[in-house]
Amino acid sequence: MMDPQGGKAYGILKAQQDDRLESINKDFLENPKYSTDRQLEDKLRVFKQKYMEFDLNNQGDIDIMGLKRMLEKLGAAKTHLELKQMIKEVTGGMSETISYCAFITMMLGNKSAIAKIIMMYEEKSKEPEKPTGPPTKKTFRDLP
Repeated sequence: MMDPQGGKAYGILKAQQDDRLESINKDFLENPKYSTDRQLEDKLRVFKQKYMEFDLNNQGDIDIMGLKRMLEKLGAAKTHLELKQMIKEVTGGMSETISYCAFITMMLGNKSAIAKIIMMYEEKSKEPEKPTGPPTKKTFRDLP
C-alpha cells in the first residue's frame, strides 16, 4: 500500500537537512579564515542548494552516485574508479562519502576546488600528442 504522506515526509526530511546545512553555513560565515570573502554568503547559499540536489539519499553526504550525477551535469562524466579517487582526494581517504563541510571546504579552498580536480583527471586521461610529419633524423647522440 502506498503511503499518502510520502511527499510530506520527504518535505520534512529536506527541511531538516536545510536547517543542518544552514547551521554549517553559519559556522563558515563566522570563521575568520573566510572573513575576507565578500560574496561568502551568496556562495554558501548556492553550495547548499547544489549539495541538497546531489545528496540523493538525504543522509547529509554525497555518495559516489551523487558525485557521478553532479559530474555528469557538469559535462564531465567519470568512471567508477575515478569517482572513488576523487572522493578519496576530497576526504583524505577518511570516508567513502563527501560531507557538507568537506564539500564547502573543497569549493572555497584553492587547493582542491572541484573544477581543479576535474581538470586534473582530464589531464591524466589525455594521451600525449604524437608528432606529425616525417620522423626526425637520428644521430649517434640519440642512441641510448
